[in-house]
Amino acid sequence: MTEHLEEIVKKYSFPKRAINASVEIAEIESYSKLKLPKDYVFFLENYFGIDQFIGFEFIKLWNLEEIIEFNKNYNIIEQLPHTIGIGSNGSGEFIGIKFDQDENIKIILSPFIDLDSKYNIEIGTSFTDFLVRLDNGIDWFP
Repeated sequence: MTEHLEEIVKKYSFPKRAINASVEIAEIESYSKLKLPKDYVFFLENYFGIDQFIGFEFIKLWNLEEIIEFNKNYNIIEQLPHTIGIGSNGSGEFIGIKFDQDENIKIILSPFIDLDSKYNIEIGTSFTDFLVRLDNGIDWFP
């Protein structure tokens, strides 16, 4: 899984983290009460957020220092249990990680305005799968 992730971050020149983060993964997990997936933790620990097209879709992935702030500002964790925002598409929707009752995850796209899980669109079965789908030009909308 990490191999595919490393290929994508190299292909799209994700900015490499050169300094230690001022926020720890443990702080985000404590705030969200969620255990972040290993591939996403790898991304956070090694790269800054991005703000660019991957395939045909524009995405903004928040960096480690922004995650708690943006989740608080948009009330994502409070309004959508078992979900944490990790970025946006730059046009009114956030990208998030949703955990089910068995701790399986889905990467979702959902509106910032009406935080209701009925509007969630699955855009990946893991963080890596989400990026691979984008790289392969798979549309977010069925």
